Amino acid sequence: MDDYLLTLLWYGVLGVSVIAYTLLDGFDLGVGILHFFTKKDEDRRIFLNAIGPVWDGNEVWLVIIGGALLAGFPPVYAALCSGFYDLVMVLLLALIFRAVAIEFRSKEASMKWRFTWDFVFSLASLIIAFGVGLVLGNLVVGLPVNEHKEFSANLFHFFRPYPILVGISSVALLMMHGSIYLVMKTEGKLHDKLRLWANKCMIFFAIMYFTLTIVTLIHLPFMAERFRQMPWLIVVAILGMFAFANIPREFSRGNDGWAFISSCGVIGTLILLFGLGTFPYLVISSIDPKYSLTIFNSCSSRLTLSVLLIIVTIGLPLVLAYGFWVYRIFRGKVKIGPTSY
Repeated sequence: MDDYLLTLLWYGVLGVSVIAYTLLDGFDLGVGILHFFTKKDEDRRIFLNAIGPVWDGNEVWLVIIGGALLAGFPPVYAALCSGFYDLVMVLLLALIFRAVAIEFRSKEASMKWRFTWDFVFSLASLIIAFGVGLVLGNLVVGLPVNEHKEFSANLFHFFRPYPILVGISSVALLMMHGSIYLVMKTEGKLHDKLRLWANKCMIFFAIMYFTLTIVTLIHLPFMAERFRQMPWLIVVAILGMFAFANIPREFSRGNDGWAFISSCGVIGTLILLFGLGTFPYLVISSIDPKYSLTIFNSCSSRLTLSVLLIIVTIGLPLVLAYGFWVYRIFRGKVKIGPTSY
């Protein structure tokens, strides 16, 4: 395998990992954001137990993304972790406190205790969902990367209009994804209430997606350049729209599982559109395009990528098999028991 194909393959591994993390931890984050909107303690316990058996396993994909960047594209990893240092620290703290809130929330019967951890859980989920979108938005508009492939900026530098719009759209997307997951995992009155919530989340996402698309096409036309060069790629966007339109269709038929799969399709096509629009750039320099980090000028050596590919070929199927096993064991509606959160 030549260097070009090996680099593309490793970029594909990174892309698949990003999609897997967004699909899986995405509904966890969506559930977390929605968690604070329900007032009954029993309903909140159902929310937690809907993600309880799987949330920590879903975050494995975040570790894989970090490892793929560090080993496959070390200059990109170095630039992002140093330049995004403040934002990365905020996101790490949110991840830590979200995990603590899940585990500590039901350790005491005091409603004040539970309310505090409910607030922490929801706020942390919101920060992570918004923060991930903020990072992606900044990667699209560009960062002040210099000739040494370095950049530094304070936390407020990242709060520019377009990244903020992407961050809000990310929150809307994950709220929709999480609400559909909850509909799939609940029953009775709570199930009926969540169906209404899911419809509202879909409207919120549709508004944000339409707004983000128009703003991107007007202010960042380079994101559509590849589609002008290869018009057949527009099929990705069409598939995404069909997937989104299929969610209410499956809802009306009572096929909650297929609605969730359609939501997964929406997320997958959106990330694919992001990758197609920015390819081959991983970090775009706002100072001078020649300073940008691409998959070709920032990849590791051929030997490193070859060895890593062997490790991925062995390890990735194990991760997928474990995930399949866990989801199969805990399939079905949530039931509150003595060992529940």
